[in-house]
Amino acid sequence: MGNEAVACGALAAGVQVVAGYPGTPSTEALETIAKRKPDGVYVEWSINEKAGAEVAAGAAYAGARSMVTMKQMGLNVASDPIMCVNYVGVKGGMVIYVADDPGPISSQTEQDTRSWGQFAKIPVLDCTSPEQAFEQVQAAFELSEAKNMPVILRSTTRVCHACSVIDVPEFVPPEPVEGFVKDKKWVIFPGLSYQNKKKIFARESELAKTFSENGMNTIAGTGKIGIACGGIAAAYTADAIQGHEDQFTVFTVNTPYPFPIQAARQFVDQVDTVLAFEELDPYIEDHLAAMGVDVIGKRSGAVPEAGELSAVVVAGIIEKQTGLSLDLHPTNLPESPALPVRPPVLCAGCPHRGAFYAVKKAMRGRKIIALGDIGCYTLGNAMPLDMVDTCLCMGAGVTMAQGMNHIDPSTVNFAFIGDSTFFASGITGAINGVYNQADIVLAILDNSTTAMTGHQPHPGTGVTMMGERVEPVSIESVLRGAGVTSVRTVDPLDLDEAVPAIQAAADEKGVRAIIFKSPCIAIVPKQGIAEVDQDACIGCKRCINELGCPAITMMETENGLKAVIDPALCTGCGLCNQICPKHCMEVKG
Repeated sequence: MGNEAVACGALAAGVQVVAGYPGTPSTEALETIAKRKPDGVYVEWSINEKAGAEVAAGAAYAGARSMVTMKQMGLNVASDPIMCVNYVGVKGGMVIYVADDPGPISSQTEQDTRSWGQFAKIPVLDCTSPEQAFEQVQAAFELSEAKNMPVILRSTTRVCHACSVIDVPEFVPPEPVEGFVKDKKWVIFPGLSYQNKKKIFARESELAKTFSENGMNTIAGTGKIGIACGGIAAAYTADAIQGHEDQFTVFTVNTPYPFPIQAARQFVDQVDTVLAFEELDPYIEDHLAAMGVDVIGKRSGAVPEAGELSAVVVAGIIEKQTGLSLDLHPTNLPESPALPVRPPVLCAGCPHRGAFYAVKKAMRGRKIIALGDIGCYTLGNAMPLDMVDTCLCMGAGVTMAQGMNHIDPSTVNFAFIGDSTFFASGITGAINGVYNQADIVLAILDNSTTAMTGHQPHPGTGVTMMGERVEPVSIESVLRGAGVTSVRTVDPLDLDEAVPAIQAAADEKGVRAIIFKSPCIAIVPKQGIAEVDQDACIGCKRCINELGCPAITMMETENGLKAVIDPALCTGCGLCNQICPKHCMEVKG
């Protein structure tokens, strides 16, 4: 897999410290290093991307090769240290691996790390395939060490999760490093930053020349139709023009920043027409346009400005713009049947369903706002739960609730946040609320894992990525230490316990917290399977209309419409039986 290739390339380069925060589509890179690392390599899931970047920077200051991994949204969280470390510089190589998510498939936004790298003035290498990812990460370490600067390695979802066969060396323990050497250059004073910024600008033109000459960017073909591309769009382009390569000259930009302008001029001089294919921003296109080139691309409306491309899309655009007939025609494929609509829902037995339902039941008749966050529980916005009114970014619900409270004190604001997200970015908001005397209910959905990205450990689990058993960090102790005096812990799958606790918390003032503690169904065995007593079932559909559990459906029988539970999906949480007016859905086994 592309992410595994990045990991293997980093190990082949002698990486010594790797930190990161899980986020699709980047997660497997760090996980692979943890599985395959030799002795002498340290790896951790940091509490957030900012912490991970600072761990990696510290190791690089001490002369070790280090890497921090994240998705594009995490780059925003890590931007403070990453922006600064570029001004200070590094001693050992430091690679920042960022996976972008065109689509977006599993993110709030489409964000292009190439543009971010240009803004931060940090060199960016772009991956077109898993094979190249393996090579690029090694080149990134070499470049970082040679120039004493961090380097961004950018990938995208289809490269991250594509698979190739790659020969990798046997990984050996990294060589010992000198360690940190005291020097005033490591302290980021304004005067030093001023001088270093001038060096960064000078380095930009030097690197652009180097990238044009060192073969990292390629020009292939002799045709008069020019195609400028990069990343996975280069692979799409190769598929689209297969069999017609003699008609094209393809410029593949693997080092988007600094832009290889000399190589670009060489490319432009060879062609009569230029098309640009890339995900996401019109980054290559804009650099070519700045050279005075008339580009057919996103700015002209020829190429979709949002979402993913594909070989079929690229071929269609080429045909429309050039009049050529290519061989890639989806109409030659048999027509596929219409797929059923399957909106994402909380898993059957998910404890978050119980938490949302309990709050909804407890607050019936009262004015509330349910602020959500990033995680599985964002799916609580779907009907019939309808219990996530906002979702911005990690941790934002806790502080946004405070802003809403200051505007409308009559509304009870519930800030829903997961346990992993609380450690990552919720603690700051909780302290802000205590300090500024906000009036909110902090609802922490503690399912004992980082579920959305694949069940990675976090400080509350008591397990590190190095496999060490440590004392779990208590969310309740953190809250009380921050000044939250009202903290209740309840089982969200026990409505008789949860509902009164919610009502009591809602009647209080200040920052008060309810910890809904119940493990994710994916990390614990089934509790049993609920079975419907068909004679007792009255077909009222309350279980369907109020819970929306995917394990429950309705079936027409000779005695009328009855509820039916799919034993393959049911986990025996028992929530359905608690709301059934006849209690006819008993858990057995």
